[in-house]
Amino acid sequence: MKKIETEFSVRDGGHYSPGMVYNGVLYISGQLSIDPNTGKRPEGGVKAEARQALENLDTVLKAAGASRDNVIQCRVYIPDVSYWPDLNEVYSEFFGSHKPARIVVPSNNLYGGCLVEIEAIAECEED
Repeated sequence: MKKIETEFSVRDGGHYSPGMVYNGVLYISGQLSIDPNTGKRPEGGVKAEARQALENLDTVLKAAGASRDNVIQCRVYIPDVSYWPDLNEVYSEFFGSHKPARIVVPSNNLYGGCLVEIEAIAECEED
């Protein structure tokens, strides 16, 4: 196994790694909609938060030498299913023509009052 770290790794003191690579598969921990530079959620509601969570996901992908096109599956957590249309719009802009498998889970409150958290599995070359 290979641990994937970013410059923003585990600022909250949680006992986890942003990503782990095993047998050519990258497992990405849940990426919240918190801007790692400010430690705050972006203003603008669920669309802005979805963009931020996806940017955070992209940071981990890049640290592992992978890209958006390598993503196999995403699991997206939102506090209410009513956010689904806005989330889907931003998600489709992020991935473009690539359509990984996905599940959207309405989950009540997320950490830090976030509206979006995204975890993923991606293809990744091993060193």
